Amino acid sequence: MSGTDGVLEAKDVWAAYGSTPVLQGVDLTVRPGESIGLLGRSGIGKSTLVELLAGAARPDRGSVTFGGRSTHKPPRRDRKSVRARLRTVHQNALVGIDPLHTVERVLTGALGDARSAGRSTGRDVDEVLALLDLPIGYATRRVATLSGGERQRLALAHAVATRPEVVLLDEPLTAVDPGMRDELADRLGELVGAEGIGLLVASHDLRLLDRLTRHVHVLADGRLVEHGPLRDVLADPQHEDTRALVAALGHTVRVPA
Repeated sequence: MSGTDGVLEAKDVWAAYGSTPVLQGVDLTVRPGESIGLLGRSGIGKSTLVELLAGAARPDRGSVTFGGRSTHKPPRRDRKSVRARLRTVHQNALVGIDPLHTVERVLTGALGDARSAGRSTGRDVDEVLALLDLPIGYATRRVATLSGGERQRLALAHAVATRPEVVLLDEPLTAVDPGMRDELADRLGELVGAEGIGLLVASHDLRLLDRLTRHVHVLADGRLVEHGPLRDVLADPQHEDTRALVAALGHTVRVPA
């Protein structure tokens, strides 16, 4: 195994919408076993960075690699392997999931990608459903019949089913009932920790980042302007965007000991 296996890395990444800069020289690395937060207000470019990291788009300048190879349009022979090892959950849970398919078909497809790539997950559909506390009876339901929160649980289960090395989460719990978010975040955190999955959580929700990560990068004005252990950034924010977000949530954030 080389030193780059399973490592997702952005180097000097630039992106723009027309003439409007969105990302300017971003460097970011996610390794298996690390849990990193990407903090920033809505509309600041977090989703754009996630898309570039996932290989859904190519940066205007710079590079994004996974295991030392570009994530954007990998060679056909490598695509199933990349799909199994690098997973993404979007705010819209139906990205990459056909709403007309049954839950079983969606999860079977993910497990099939893993097997085709030579990765043994040791899981069946019922076991994957149980990972995120979805009832076994949901296997026969069509995705379109699920509630917003159930769809996001399915998207998370779909992402971790293949035992990936890195998972990217873009505002992953927005459709989940507020009373269930902490419980689901804690369940996901336990699963990621137990399996040594690298995690990048892009969010403006400090409470979610608090439960899933211990190190954060703050994105503002197209750049990563601040980073460090979560408790340090929350206790003494240096950038005005960070201070505003901390002030907005105040005492609802529990700084880890």
